[in-house]
Amino acid sequence: MSGPIQHGGGLAAAAAQYGGRIEDWLDLSTGINPCPPGLPDIPMRAWHRLPDRERDMAAREAARTYYTSAARLPLPVAGTQSVIQLLPRLVPAGGRVAVLTPTYGEYERAFTLAGISVDAIADLGEIGPAHSLVVVVNPNNPDGRLLGRDALQALASDLGSRGCLLVVDEAFGDTDPEQSLAAGTASNLIVFRSFGKFFGLAGIRLGFVIADESLTRQFADWLGPWAVSGPALVLAQHLMSSDTSVIRDQIRQRSQALGGVLSKAGLTVRGGTDLFQLVEDRAAGALHAHLCSHHILTRRFDYRPDWLRFGLAPDPAGDSRLDAALKSFPR
Repeated sequence: MSGPIQHGGGLAAAAAQYGGRIEDWLDLSTGINPCPPGLPDIPMRAWHRLPDRERDMAAREAARTYYTSAARLPLPVAGTQSVIQLLPRLVPAGGRVAVLTPTYGEYERAFTLAGISVDAIADLGEIGPAHSLVVVVNPNNPDGRLLGRDALQALASDLGSRGCLLVVDEAFGDTDPEQSLAAGTASNLIVFRSFGKFFGLAGIRLGFVIADESLTRQFADWLGPWAVSGPALVLAQHLMSSDTSVIRDQIRQRSQALGGVLSKAGLTVRGGTDLFQLVEDRAAGALHAHLCSHHILTRRFDYRPDWLRFGLAPDPAGDSRLDAALKSFPR
């Protein structure tokens, strides 16, 4: 787990291998909203000056309202990946980490690179007294596994009684906010939220940490000043204060369309979220290559060669393109 992990995206590499212009590919390899909302005018000051406290606090208050995190003021960070790298600092010497798997591989990699022992667990019942920190991605990437909010709150309480931290990554939680732990009050609970996936703006590198003030202050100290750009904070304030029901409805429409295409092709959907679907098929590798030959990129998994993850197409034309390519796959 020490080497780089292959993630979604990578259109340049795919185009180099299979040909075609990058802009002509249909990228279904990520779990990102393919229909981002319109962007507001960004004041020149946001580009020209370092972000001051006023701009930072405006974005944080908008995030507090959006995530309904009550007394907990979300901390903006340069994508949740930036704080995953900091999690090893929260593990005491000799402590072990439990990661509910299979899931986003960067968690295990960050701890392993820091010399911390990681137990990849398949069930929460495998958490033991040696664990100082537990990671749960909810809903999970890539299979969409969803643990109920009450169960996770009970887990946080149980872990807190023995000084163990619980990290809940809700990167794909925006379309089902009722399941979020953002309003949780347990002092050992850390919630990560992604901005770019739901809003379709992954390129600005923005996420939020929701936790007890002592923990968010610690993360802020480790990240240093001006960790998030002024334009990113402006976008966060504007979009999180807007009516997001239109975005949510559009994502669900796109998700239903993807489900229809996959069902029509006779593929077995193992799970997913509103932003992606996971297919299980013995011919997943060949299907991935076949779709690449049609300049359609999906997401493979080295640890499960029978899995293929499909993100959302931006429009019905993309659905039709995927449908045609799947029809031509020889069985």
